[in-house]
Amino acid sequence: MLYNLLNIFKYITFRMFCGSLTGFFLVYFLMPYFIAFMQRKQFGQVIREEGPSHHKKKSGTPTMGGVIIILSVILSTLLWCNLKVPFVWLALFVLISFGVLGFIDDYLKIKRKHNLGLKARQKLVFQGLLAISFVLLLKKCTDYSFELYFPFFKQLVICLSWGYLLFAMLVILGSSNAMNLTDGLDGLAIVPFGVVAGVYAIFSYVAGHVEFARYLYIPYVPGAGELAVFCAILVGAGMGFLWYNAHPAEIFMGDVGSLSLGATLGAIALMIKQELLLPIAGGIFVAEALSVILQVAYFKATGGKRLFRMAPLHHHFELKGWSETKVVIRFWIISLILGVVAVSTLKIR
Repeated sequence: MLYNLLNIFKYITFRMFCGSLTGFFLVYFLMPYFIAFMQRKQFGQVIREEGPSHHKKKSGTPTMGGVIIILSVILSTLLWCNLKVPFVWLALFVLISFGVLGFIDDYLKIKRKHNLGLKARQKLVFQGLLAISFVLLLKKCTDYSFELYFPFFKQLVICLSWGYLLFAMLVILGSSNAMNLTDGLDGLAIVPFGVVAGVYAIFSYVAGHVEFARYLYIPYVPGAGELAVFCAILVGAGMGFLWYNAHPAEIFMGDVGSLSLGATLGAIALMIKQELLLPIAGGIFVAEALSVILQVAYFKATGGKRLFRMAPLHHHFELKGWSETKVVIRFWIISLILGVVAVSTLKIR
């Protein structure tokens, strides 16, 4: 009887369920103490001057909630993941290292009382170094190939050789900064993040099961099942954060949260060889990032004209008259649809 009870902890699905609940409740119980601490220290969000005028009332709202998300994910991972699998430590490396970078950026904003922390160039350089370090560690610690697999196709594979290093860096930087740009309204970024993490939980589970991987024509990655547990923990911790970040937000995740969580999604996509699935599942993040890129390019090309009323994209719809809640919920709906489309690629091959 005792053996059967202990044996259940070997099952990935059981640990996914327990890990998700642990991540949720850790954030749920720890966050109020962190909010109170930030309020006592008067460490609040500094709202950018060029943003919508009605956002000024959010100035002073506690920020850096990503610290509790990261802490909860670490504790849940140590409790429920198989720590002998290198993928687990590599995922934690990305989460923590990008979290430290985001923490420095947030701290500088609070100290200067201005919505400018690290310079964009500084941030990109550090992100690039961390991304390259991750890929080199991944290559050293696992039997990792520099091949690129395409969704919707059974056997379309391209070997990028060492060019994959640049590609992987772009994936992590793109994912990290896209989530950072999306994190501009109450609850807007965390639900699409949860959807993408949920999609990758499914794909990680399948990639780590040799029979499922062979049947569904996706690359088999030994040990990837532990990333399914890790992704489930991310989903749980994210939903715990949403409890306090839903409109009107009691706390923001800050760059310590958005940069680290976005980068972690990119790293997981790389580890299970589903990099090109990320723009599909994370289409909201892609749209937000593209809106900024297009706005800047159009502004320079036309001598000052704007393609959108304001970028990122969520501000454009706010200035068109949509309420903040309507923008957020509609973006959530689109994110859920894109998540379903991403999962459907398992069979459309």
